[in-house]
Amino acid sequence: MMMARKQDVRIPTYNISVVGLSGTEKEKGQCGIGKSCLCNRFVRPSADEFHLDHTSVLSTSDFGGRVVNNDHFLYWGEVSRSLEDCVECRMHIVEQTEFIDDQTFQPHRSTALQPYIKRAAATKLASAEKLMYFCTDQLGLEQDFEQKQMPDGKLLVDGFLLGIDVSRGMNRNFDDQLKFVSNLYNQLAKTKKPIVVVLTKCDEGVERYIRDAHTFALSKKNLQVVETSARSNVNVDLAFSTLVQLIDKSRGKTKIIPYFEALKQQSQQIATAKDKYEWLVSRIVKNHNENWLSVSRKMQASPEYQDYVYLEGTQKAKKLFLQHIHRLKHEHIERRRKLYLAALPLAFEALIPNLDEIDHLSCIKAKKLLETKPEFLKWFVVLEETPWDATSHIDNMENERIPFDLMDTVPAEQLYEAHLEKLRNERKRVEMRRAFKENLETSPFITPGKPWEEARSFIMNEDFYQWLEESVYMDIYGKHQKQIIDKAKEEFQELLLEYSELFYELELDAKPSKEKMGVIQDVLGEEQRFKALQKLQAERDALILKHIHFVYHPTKETCPSCPACVDAKIEHLISSRFIRPSDRNQKNSLSDPNIDRINLVILGKDGLARELANEIRALCTNDDKYVIDGKMYELSLRPIEGNVRLPVNSFQTPTFQPHGCLCLYNSKESLSYVVESIEKSRESTLGRRDNHLVHLPLTLILVNKRGDTSGETLHSLIQQGQQIASKLQCVFLDPASAGQARWLMPVIPALLEAEAGGSLEVRSLRPAWPTW
Repeated sequence: MMMARKQDVRIPTYNISVVGLSGTEKEKGQCGIGKSCLCNRFVRPSADEFHLDHTSVLSTSDFGGRVVNNDHFLYWGEVSRSLEDCVECRMHIVEQTEFIDDQTFQPHRSTALQPYIKRAAATKLASAEKLMYFCTDQLGLEQDFEQKQMPDGKLLVDGFLLGIDVSRGMNRNFDDQLKFVSNLYNQLAKTKKPIVVVLTKCDEGVERYIRDAHTFALSKKNLQVVETSARSNVNVDLAFSTLVQLIDKSRGKTKIIPYFEALKQQSQQIATAKDKYEWLVSRIVKNHNENWLSVSRKMQASPEYQDYVYLEGTQKAKKLFLQHIHRLKHEHIERRRKLYLAALPLAFEALIPNLDEIDHLSCIKAKKLLETKPEFLKWFVVLEETPWDATSHIDNMENERIPFDLMDTVPAEQLYEAHLEKLRNERKRVEMRRAFKENLETSPFITPGKPWEEARSFIMNEDFYQWLEESVYMDIYGKHQKQIIDKAKEEFQELLLEYSELFYELELDAKPSKEKMGVIQDVLGEEQRFKALQKLQAERDALILKHIHFVYHPTKETCPSCPACVDAKIEHLISSRFIRPSDRNQKNSLSDPNIDRINLVILGKDGLARELANEIRALCTNDDKYVIDGKMYELSLRPIEGNVRLPVNSFQTPTFQPHGCLCLYNSKESLSYVVESIEKSRESTLGRRDNHLVHLPLTLILVNKRGDTSGETLHSLIQQGQQIASKLQCVFLDPASAGQARWLMPVIPALLEAEAGGSLEVRSLRPAWPTW
């Protein structure tokens, strides 16, 4: 049973001889037909073990060495392969050639004196102690290579591969080659051994030569033809396996694949292996300073590395590695360059910020100017070797200063020009601002309180629009308006002081009647200081009321100069110097518990808020106290009529935290303004800890338009107000056309209740006083 098992595992062995045109340069041209390369690729298919140069011109000593052994054939060694039927076999490969003496350029004399054609057809080869051939470099240095002998010093040939070079060989006529091959075939056919025609160098093949070679094969008992390329490693194994199938009929028939189809498959295999190898390199190599020796050692065990080196060789693997290193280095340099170029404008701003100094300087002259600046070395480094990206400076990560030779590049010059343009534009914008301010100051059309929309057409021109955004001009205009309004108010207050006698005949409550207000306005109406506030009637009326309060209740709170009032300044000075925060807190804790402080926001457009605020102040005592049902309240009012998202119209400030809000409307538009303002104010506090405004108590109040009986009906506005009050969860008050300040009587207790933790019930309150 043991003997049977040994017979089962016996591996068949075949001896194959590779033949083809050989001889002197006159006979075969300046190069061989590729027999040696075909054998080399089959026996040692790894790219690193494949050699393109195999010479047949030898010295007498090399010819007599143990590798050639005075023979005109080479023993390439033994190969084990699993062919298409998955049955393993062994093959001994020999190449029949003709070695030329490097002195006489004639064939070396050997024991076999027959011509090549007869010698190549030999089926019995003998050469005692003949060594396996690797490459030309082995000759004379046999001890440096593996020394494996031809088995038993003899071989019996089982089949022949007949090679035909289909490339355009130098100094070789293809028809003469085909004639030689035909004679060689006739000699091989006498041996009765299988023959396969192998077309070599198909990667450089000539179409006519390939076609003629196939025609030749058809004419010789339909010989099988395999198109190969040893250089591209295409169909080499197929040529040998096809011959093995002819030798051993028990094996399955081999399918012969055309060259270009096989080349496509080989190219796809190489491309896949290349992609995997490049992935491996990119995963392992992250630094451009890595070297091939250390990285290749890391990759040796990886199948991606092994497969690619097997197919393409170590040199190509190294080349891809170096390309990756070059790419990493380039990316590193570009990152550094971007950092330097990003810092360059900052260096310009720090070292040469003055346009007058560089306005007419070229980049070269500016570079010289930079070197003279005291802080030059803070921003730049002068390298001994240049350019910076070709020196070790690229890896000096601790030094973030800009290499000075970067200034010689086009991007740096462009940044310098951009710096110049920026300075010129800034100067132009400053000039435009100045011109615009002068235009405002000299224009007779700009009066206190005039809206931007009305003033724009008088003061704007194309130059202004070209250099600055309209929002900038609006900001300048707003500041200018504040100045002229403040000045107009001061002058108006001086006017009121000059006409003090107008206010002496008022009643003790210092509240002028309509008739009295009319008389005051008639007297002052012709004064320019009165007309200056024509577009600010509500504020002008408030100044008149405040002046009246001051006449009858001269305190620092009612002083027109407050907070610049001397009394207020003295009090502030004393409190800041002599009252510590602890004392102030103690004083506050001992204040009158019977007085509640209420901070009220009054919201309403078109003068509604300021008008109500003025009336409320007129009803307060001289220290802003207000009495309802015997209870005293200290009031602080904040009328708002504009966009609540602007800081000047914000519901709350660092010194004003509202307890409630009176929302006034007298039309659809003013009601819409109230709703939008409440929503904007609530949105601004969402997500914040101090979201007090979300739960701020509100009271919605309808105010009749005085003397206006047309337009929206009172009933319609009441219904709309009730709907909005329900939506906002707030109190709604039915309308009153006069005495609005008395609304505080039902509102303030409700605000105090809400502040204490209660919630305002949505309801409609009708005032207890008659409306007129």
